[in-house]
Amino acid sequence: MSQIPVPIEIHRDDHQIVLKWSAEHETVFPARDLRLACQCAQCRDEMSGTVLLSPSSVPQDVRPVSIQLVGAYGFQVEWSDGHGTGIYTYESLYPATEEDGGLGTDL
Repeated sequence: MSQIPVPIEIHRDDHQIVLKWSAEHETVFPARDLRLACQCAQCRDEMSGTVLLSPSSVPQDVRPVSIQLVGAYGFQVEWSDGHGTGIYTYESLYPATEEDGGLGTDL
């Protein structure tokens, strides 16, 4: 089993969250896309995986207000729309580029 990488830096601004995995590898996640991908029980049915969150309920200009690390496996975001219960695991975000079927863009 391969070890899941842990980012060496996490940056946020009003439009995106950037995970820096190494000196040569960063992944950029547009803020709204990451908010819509929340896996918490309010946003996704725990049993079926059905998306419960309506995209129309998330403002186009939603932004990450703060980021809190969760153990050594992920982070939690407090969003400007008041949501903050989802945990984004490093395993689910790496690799998570569009080429890999994910949300992010490698830099």
